[in-house]
This record gives sequence, structure tokens and C-alpha cells, in this order.
Amino acid sequence: LAFATRRQLTSELARMGADASKISDALDKGKTGKLDRKKASEIAKNLPKKMAAYADAFLGEAKGDTVDMKSLFAHFEGKKIDQRGIFQAIKKANAPKAASLVFTDEELKKAAGIDAMAEKPRGRPTPEQAEALKKQKVAKGKFLDECRARLGLSKKDWSDKKMTKAIEEFKKSSAEAEKKKAMISLEPPSGTRDFFPKEYAVQKWLFQKMKETAKAFSFQEYDAPVLEHAELYKRKAGEEITAQMYNFIDKEGAEVTLRPEMTPTLARMVMQKMDERGEIRELLPLKWFSIPQCWRFETVQRGRKREHYQWNMDIVGVPGVTAELELLAAVTTFFKSIGITGKDVGIKINSRKVLGAIVEAAGVPKEMFAPVCVIIDKLDKIGPECVTAELTEKKVPVESSKMILRAMECKSIEELAELCKGKVDMTAVDEMKTLFAYAKDYGFADFLIFDASVVRGLAYYTGIVFECFDRQKKLRAICGGGRYDRLLSLYGSQKEVPCCGFGFGDCVIMELLKELKLMDKVLEECKRKVDFVVAPFNAELFGAACSVAAMLRSGGFTVDMMQKAEKKVRNAFSYADRAGATYIVLVAPSEWEKKAVTVKSLRTGGREDEDRGEEIALADLVAKMQKAFSR
Repeated sequence: LAFATRRQLTSELARMGADASKISDALDKGKTGKLDRKKASEIAKNLPKKMAAYADAFLGEAKGDTVDMKSLFAHFEGKKIDQRGIFQAIKKANAPKAASLVFTDEELKKAAGIDAMAEKPRGRPTPEQAEALKKQKVAKGKFLDECRARLGLSKKDWSDKKMTKAIEEFKKSSAEAEKKKAMISLEPPSGTRDFFPKEYAVQKWLFQKMKETAKAFSFQEYDAPVLEHAELYKRKAGEEITAQMYNFIDKEGAEVTLRPEMTPTLARMVMQKMDERGEIRELLPLKWFSIPQCWRFETVQRGRKREHYQWNMDIVGVPGVTAELELLAAVTTFFKSIGITGKDVGIKINSRKVLGAIVEAAGVPKEMFAPVCVIIDKLDKIGPECVTAELTEKKVPVESSKMILRAMECKSIEELAELCKGKVDMTAVDEMKTLFAYAKDYGFADFLIFDASVVRGLAYYTGIVFECFDRQKKLRAICGGGRYDRLLSLYGSQKEVPCCGFGFGDCVIMELLKELKLMDKVLEECKRKVDFVVAPFNAELFGAACSVAAMLRSGGFTVDMMQKAEKKVRNAFSYADRAGATYIVLVAPSEWEKKAVTVKSLRTGGREDEDRGEEIALADLVAKMQKAFSR
């Protein structure tokens, strides 16, 4: 319940025809101002059908582990509200479930003792059995009454049959919990990934493509500790960022975190290169890139993990739009290198400078610009009505909101320029025109799309901003970035330093490769490969085979040495083929006596019984094979 005051909440709910105070108290008994997402989902399950659909749609778009009730009520505004259905859903969600009841060890022992008092007879009970069953029933009823009294349950809601079932479920879950305790989970922690050799090969392939692109544009690679000062992120994004950080106090009392992103670290490192006058003591511009692992505690979904790798490219020291141009050229070059074209993805372009001028012309104070951007960034998710409602909450006049939204609806730079004419400085609009013109010269204009609604929620952006998406709109944003000239000033720089950059995660691009049916080609390229498998004929020749393997490795080849001699030669061939070997080297007695080995190609399509291979003298082996590989 994120309203500024309780009065506002009451007013909002009253307009919806519901009893505000009762619903407010039912949803937020502790008056925390928030509703747990799991509890919200549980309530949604129990709502009437139409209301449940509205709630599910809202929860599908909402982020984080808590629900913003203000946005929720805005989502329901204008829709018919079943007040009784809401209260019933809350009651059902809050009611204890059988699986949630906890019984003591003493109660479990007592229940077992009562069960042992009598067994249910197969036929008609004897007088003795009937008496025992009667005593058992009385004892069980008394025992269940005691359990209900301790747990605060009524007999009306929790019958003897229901309580007995709850005890059985508890015993079963306790036994399973004990079993789990003795086991070690084989799954990685939630939101993280294991990279087996096959998956790791694909990841390294992706990173290599990123590195090749960055180096082709003359960027230098850098790195930094994954452990970073928590204050760096608080200063950039506010205290609320801590909810998404893996942060803790270390043994020296320092507040640290696993980095959620790399840009603040870049800023810290650049500032180390400044002299006392605030000048950077390096050849400018700085063109740096990295592929760091980042950690962010968020809801896990397709294309979003709690740990991920993010390719960052940043340019420091260039105030003009040519820096953004170079970054966009790098992004599109990377896409082309992995088989993705402008028909598959698009890059939306806008300018925070233009938006800032429009917002100011609409009469919104400068200090409100950042909060307004955060709201406008939700336009695609919550729609213009909800955006207007949230802007109104921030004291933005309705007419000003309409002007801002009109600007967001512009479909071309020309249309935006016409809207801005005579109202704002046209410099930022001209910058975007220049960017699109240069993109045509660079050869990647087919990737670019002007989109006035792209603002990027982060407050530190100051100029051109961009966001990449798949044209089928099945996935989250692939990458995003822009200009952030004031970030270093936030950390204490004496002057503004022009900077721009982008972040490109490794999760969404993998999903895109699958969507575009390109992953099979990638997997084929990443298949296990080795130049040679060396196979000894028998155990006595294992040492001889080791010397051959060492000789080949010294010649620069990759070699897989078979760890034991196979009784059948075809087994050695089978292993070498599955290992991805180009050649197999057989070390056999007759050839070894002549100081030679047999080398057979596994990539010619012949069978081992059809092609016996070539006998090569040890003295010529390396030179001959180097020649064969150079063809």
C-alpha cells in the first residue's frame, strides 16, 4: 500500500465502490505499506474469475518481491469490483492450510499411542474390540480438541477427519524434511547456473565474439573485483537498490556487495586516473570493455537470472554523438557476426535531452525530471492512463502530462521536431538527426528505430539513450545504454566528464539464438575437438604412447592420451571419433620396433577396416602433421 497517506488510499478505494478501511486493514494488518508478492498471488487465486484475470495480468507485469498497491488499484480503476469476493479471497489466503500446521513431538507420540490402542477389525468386532475402539475414539476426540485449542482452530473449520489428515501430512513432510537434510542439493542456488563443458563452450564462444568485436573497434579490456563498495550503488540509485543487492558487512566492518552492475566500478577506476585538477592522465578517449559477472536479487524469469555476465563497452572523454555512433556500430557488428540481422532485432533511439526540454517546457521543475522519467519508462507496461495517474500523484498538472505523452507518441524525429519547434532548444533533436545520418554511412541504419517513449529508467542518463529488442517482441530487452555525463560528478569529480556506454547481458541473447533457430549452428561450432587421440596397442606400450603424445604437444597440437589400452582397435576408433579427434595415432609393437607409428584420419569418412592409415617415422611425425594441418 504505497500511497503517500492513508487518506489517499481511502479516497482511491472509495471511488472503486469498496469499503476502504476494511480492505486496507485486511490487506495490510501491519501497516507496512507493502503487500508480499506470494500473498498477493494467493489472494488472486481465490478471487472471482474476472477479478483474478485482472490481478494475474498485473502480477505478470509487476517486478520484485512486493506489490505496489497504488499501481494495483490504478490497474483496477474503472473495473467492476466484487467487495465480498475480495474479502473471501483474503480470508481463504490467510486461512491456515493443513500443510502449514505444526505438531510437537509429544503430540505425534500421543497420536501414535492412540492409534495403537485398537486396530480396525476386518469383520464385525468382538465385544472386546468394540470396547477398545470406543475408548480409542474418546481418547482421539479429546486429543484432537487439545490440538485445536493450542493451534487456535475451530472444530467447525477443522473437523476430526481434517485434523487427522493434517497430522498424517505433517508426519510425512517431517520424514521428507529429515531425508532432505541428510542430502546435499545437486541444483545450483536459485537464479544461478552450472556450466557443464558443453554449455561452457557455448558461453566462451559468445564471449569470444564479444571480445573480437570490441578489439576490432580498438577497445581495451579491463576487469575489477566482483566484490565492490555498497556505497557506490547507493549513491547512484538510492537506498532502495539494496533490496536487489547481495550485500553484507565483512569481517573488517566494511559494507560490501557482489556487484550488480559494472558502470559504478568503471567510474571509480576512471577517477583513479585523474590528477588534482580533475584531468584524466590517460590518452583520451578511454575506450574500455569488460565482460563481468554481475549479481542482482530479482524475480527469476526467462532471460533474467540472479547472476549473469554483462558485456560492457564505454567511451570516456567524447562529448559529441560520434561516441554513441561507435557503440551502436559495435553492437550491430556483433549481431552480424553471430548471424543476426536488422530484420531480427531493432535498436530504439531517443534523447533524454529532448525529453528534459519537453518536461521543462511543460512546467515541471528540474528536480522532478528523474522521478518523471522513471514513471514514463513504464509507459509500455502500464499504459498512458496509469502513467497520467502516477504523474498526477507527483503533482504534475494534467495538461503537462498530456504534453509529455504527446511527445512520447511521436513516430519520427521530424514529427518530434515539429512538436518541439518554438518550445525547446532544437540542439538535442539535431543530434539525433546526425546520429541517424552517420548510421546510414556506417551501414547499420536498418537496425535503428526512433522511439520517443524510450527513456531508460536510470536517473543518470543525460543524452542519447537506446534499447535493443527482438522484432517479434517475445523477449526482454537484449541490451541498452546511453550517455551519462554526470555520473563521475556524483562520485566527487571536480568537473563533468562526458561518458557513454552500454550493457549487454548473456541471458537474453542465448534465448534469441534459440528463437531464431541459430543455436544448432552454434552447438556444431562448439563441439568438442582435439587434433589427436594417441592409443597404445597394449599396456606394455603405454609409456611409448606417452612419449608420442608429448612429442605432438611440443609441436603445438592438442592431444588426448587414452588412459588404458583397448583390447579391440575399433573401441579406440570409437572413442577418438566421439572425442572429436581429427586423427588417431596407433602405437603398435611392429611399428614401434621400426620407430614409427600409424596415423589415420577420422574426418575422411572411411572405416578403420578399409583405411589402415599411414605409417610415419617418429622423426618426421611433427613436421608431416604440421604440413597436413596447414592445408
